[in-house]
Amino acid sequence: DGCIKAVGQADVIRNQFSEATFERIIDCSGKCVLPGLVDAHTHPVWAGDRVHEFAMKLAGASYMEIHQAGGGIHFTVEHTRKATEDELFSTFRHRLGRMLRAGSTLVECKSGYGLNLETELKMLRVIERAKRSMDIGISSTYCGAHAVPKGKTASEATDDIINNHLPKLKELKLSGEIHVNNIDVFCEKGVFDLESTRRILQAGKDIGLQINFHGDELHPMKSAELGAELGARAISHLEEVSDEGIAAMARAKCAAVLLPTTAYMLRLKQPQARKMLEEGVIVALGSDFNPNAYCFSMPMVMHLACVNMKMSMNEALAAATINAAYALGKSDTHGSLEVGKQGDLLIINSSRWEHLIYQFGGHEALINHVIVKGKVVYENERCETMSSY
Repeated sequence: DGCIKAVGQADVIRNQFSEATFERIIDCSGKCVLPGLVDAHTHPVWAGDRVHEFAMKLAGASYMEIHQAGGGIHFTVEHTRKATEDELFSTFRHRLGRMLRAGSTLVECKSGYGLNLETELKMLRVIERAKRSMDIGISSTYCGAHAVPKGKTASEATDDIINNHLPKLKELKLSGEIHVNNIDVFCEKGVFDLESTRRILQAGKDIGLQINFHGDELHPMKSAELGAELGARAISHLEEVSDEGIAAMARAKCAAVLLPTTAYMLRLKQPQARKMLEEGVIVALGSDFNPNAYCFSMPMVMHLACVNMKMSMNEALAAATINAAYALGKSDTHGSLEVGKQGDLLIINSSRWEHLIYQFGGHEALINHVIVKGKVVYENERCETMSSY
C-alpha cells in the first residue's frame, strides 16, 4: 500500500520478514536512508522568467522598487495570463522533476500569478493535473492575493477574492474537479494590509482551507500575531517578525516556514531561526522556488539555513522533513521513517547523512535513489561510478 511496514535493526527485520519475498532489494551498505525531503513553500507554475531583473537586484534595486516599476510579480502575471494550460503544465512538470531529483518527495505549490479568477483557476488546474499524474506529492495553495492586480485597489481585490474566487473554488471542490489544500495572502505594506489579509484568510478557512500565508517579510506587519489568532497552520518569511509574534506562534503551534534563499537573494536580514527555535516555534524550511529565487534544491536550502540562519544540521534536517510536513498538515503521513507512514525515502551515497548538507550543490552525485510510496522514482547512475568523497 506504499506505506512503511517496519523500521528497526537489520537482524530483527530479517527475522520478522524471513518468510516474505521481495520484488527488489537495494543494497544500502555504506549508505544512508533518510525521509524524503518536504519543500514547504514554492511558486512553480508560471511563464516569464525574470533573469533580466537579477542584474537590477545586483545593482541595488529593491524588491518593491522593481515591483512598482511594473516588474516583479506583474511581469510574470502578464506572461502567465498569455500562456496556455498545456504550456504551463509542460514547464511545471519539468520543474517538479528537478525538485524530485534533488530529493523533494512532497512539495507545496502555489497559484498566484493570475490575479484574476480565470488565470488562477488555470494554474490550479495545472497543479491538479500534476497531482494526479506525477509521483511527487503535492499540497496545493490558492494564492490569488499574491499582489494587487493592476487597475484595482487592495480593497477591491479583496472583495473580488471573497465574493467571486473563493465561492468558485468551493464549487469546484464539491464537484471533485480541483482540490485546494491551503489559502495564502501576501500580507505586506503596499500589497494586502492586515485587515484585508484577515478577511481573505477567514473566508478561506470558512470553506475548509488551511491558512498558510506570507507575513512580516519586508516590513513588520503583525502578521504572526494575526496568524496565531486565526489558527494558521503556517506563516512564511518572517524576516521582520516581532518578539510578540514569535511568542504567539509558539503558543498557537503555528509553523514558521523560513526561506533562506529569499533573504540571500534579496540581501534581506536573515529570519531569526535561533530565537524561534529557543522559544519553541515549529521551524520548517522551503525553497521559495519562483522567478525571483530560482532554487529547486532543498539540500542547498538546508545548507543556507545552517550557515546564514545558524541552525544545526539536525535542526535543518527536521525543518526540511517532519516540520515541513507539519506546516502542510501532513506530519501524520509524511516527513519521517515510521511504521504506517508513506514510504517516501532517499538513499544517499555516503555513510554520513550530513554530506547532504555539507556538500553545497553536491546532491546530483550524492542522491542515489528517490523512493515515493515504496516505488523507486529516480535512480542515479552517477552514484555507482562516483565516490561521494
